[in-house]
Amino acid sequence: MDTLVSVNNLHKHFGAIKAVDDVSFRVNQGEVLGFLGPNGAGKTTTMRIITGFMAPDAGSVTLGGDDIVDAPVAAKRRVGYLPEGAPLYSDMTPAGFLDFVAGIRNLRGKEKNRRITDTIEKTNIQSVLGQPIETLSKGFKRRVGLAQAILHDPEILILDEPTDGLDPNQKHEVRTLIRGMATEKAIILSTHILEEVDSVCSRAIVISAGRLVGDGTPTELRARSRWHNAVTLSVRVDNGKEVQATLSNLPGVQSADLVSQKDGLARLVLYSTHGQSISTTVNQVVRERNWAVDELYVEQGRLDDVFRAMTSKLL
Repeated sequence: MDTLVSVNNLHKHFGAIKAVDDVSFRVNQGEVLGFLGPNGAGKTTTMRIITGFMAPDAGSVTLGGDDIVDAPVAAKRRVGYLPEGAPLYSDMTPAGFLDFVAGIRNLRGKEKNRRITDTIEKTNIQSVLGQPIETLSKGFKRRVGLAQAILHDPEILILDEPTDGLDPNQKHEVRTLIRGMATEKAIILSTHILEEVDSVCSRAIVISAGRLVGDGTPTELRARSRWHNAVTLSVRVDNGKEVQATLSNLPGVQSADLVSQKDGLARLVLYSTHGQSISTTVNQVVRERNWAVDELYVEQGRLDDVFRAMTSKLL
């Protein structure tokens, strides 16, 4: 796949604050890149630099072969951008606004009408086309903002919190839309919703205090969690402490926590050493001891756990 977004050694300062500190990454066609980080980490600033809304102090951004500083018009033609807060012309209607944006994007005639009709259907804003934008709910405003971003069918999409303010059904619709567009585009989306990373993203990067601290697929990032290959076990026994002691001494088990014991049911969590698989060993002991098991499952790892570990190091 072609590299459509190339970010190289970006720096941006606001006075003494390093908002973006030597950030570099690539996004290929067909990738949906989740951009994660706590508030104030530098996500929005980085996205503004990528889209040409803000100049970096140092570093470069290339979009489909065009440098955002040296060839800004050519680079921006390739991009659809949904900014933070979805700024819109509040006195316009969605229909009028999309017609206005289509004109700016140099769409004309049948092609213009086709793009507008297709975009309205994709973002499901038919019911509010004639209302002033200022009267719309936050969710509808967000969808109108998304509509303008995808109207010209760009090869690169930069989406800052695309599902912010949407209800669960609307979030599902937008995530389905993003997945459907992903094969032909390079998409970068920032989000605070970690389930969105699993649902939509093929890869994620984590930024903290302006620095890139993690990069990988959701599966690779989960593998860095202390919960990766941990085993949760619920057994019916009189003495959970004895079960805990037995399981703590198994090969590959780093620790065994007795989470609860009530009415003859002991619930434990076993953490593995270096994320190795311990389920076979645990199952073998369960059979040997003839424990009555109510529950046994293996954790894949938790993104929230990895996120906290990565970002807290620089706080």
